[in-house]
Amino acid sequence: MSQLPKWAGEYREPSIEVALMEHWKDKIPAIINDLKGKNITQISGIPTWFVSLFDEIKKQNPNISLAEMFPNMELFVHGAVAFEPYRALFEDFFPSENMKYLEVYNATEGFFAIQDIPEKKGEMLLLTDHGIFYEFISMDQYGTNNPKVIKLDDVVAGVDYAMIVTTNAGLWRYDIGDTICFTSLEPYRIKISGRTKHFINVFGEELMVWNADSAISEVSKKHNVSIENYTAGPVFMDEHGKGGHEWLIEFKTGAVDISTFAIDLDDSLKKLNSDYRAKRQDDIALQLPIVHSIFAGTFEKWMESRGKLGAQNKVPRLSNKRDYIESLLEI
Repeated sequence: MSQLPKWAGEYREPSIEVALMEHWKDKIPAIINDLKGKNITQISGIPTWFVSLFDEIKKQNPNISLAEMFPNMELFVHGAVAFEPYRALFEDFFPSENMKYLEVYNATEGFFAIQDIPEKKGEMLLLTDHGIFYEFISMDQYGTNNPKVIKLDDVVAGVDYAMIVTTNAGLWRYDIGDTICFTSLEPYRIKISGRTKHFINVFGEELMVWNADSAISEVSKKHNVSIENYTAGPVFMDEHGKGGHEWLIEFKTGAVDISTFAIDLDDSLKKLNSDYRAKRQDDIALQLPIVHSIFAGTFEKWMESRGKLGAQNKVPRLSNKRDYIESLLEI
């Protein structure tokens, strides 16, 4: 950001000085101050970060809506985390039909994909002409001693792959840490299905982040609630051979019956993931999910305690261990 051309600084907010501030709790008020009276028409970034920013703006300005404050807002370019669990919140922030949403897949290591068709939510066109050579490892081989690495020509739609990139900036066969799934091969379109380290497969259920995001989004709509953040991990088998998943969910709006929510979440996961459904059949390996509603601000406090508070950091959605679950429950 410090290397932006001078003319770009005339068309963006906050100022470079504020954008480069190190301490997050000082940065938010400074950003809000910079935005006062400005004609903001587009925002770009991580949905979870904007939710925090807009909440703080609303606290400071309780008598005016965000839509009134930014009447010409028309586009949100988002990335880094799935947008669907947050769509209802943003539609509440900016209820105008003129507001549009587009996803991008960019990272420090490169710019990989863009949503080229607005109607195809969650699907992006893979950019094959941006100085990046792509290779892929299917997740059933990822982490083995000698995994098979394939080129773009050999990918199959519907399979989860770890993405490996070589770039003209000097990266050589770099593991991005994301998992993607091809939705089309002509042209190559992808969706981000999760992280190579963020999944639950303790019982052979192969639960990926996209399963969790889709299920949370579907069930939240059914219960008319909004989600601030969530994470899930395994409940390891006891002496009776019973195990399952434990979910910590920070609800933002709406009252919810947790027991009913858990049943609906389970049903949604069964529809989305055949491996999960098989392990849930007759409670063979998996029991009904345990769902906790946690206090507002818990995830923010947890991220701050880990030194991970800020726009570049994301709450881990799934884990094969209980470390995240246990530390959150202690807050």
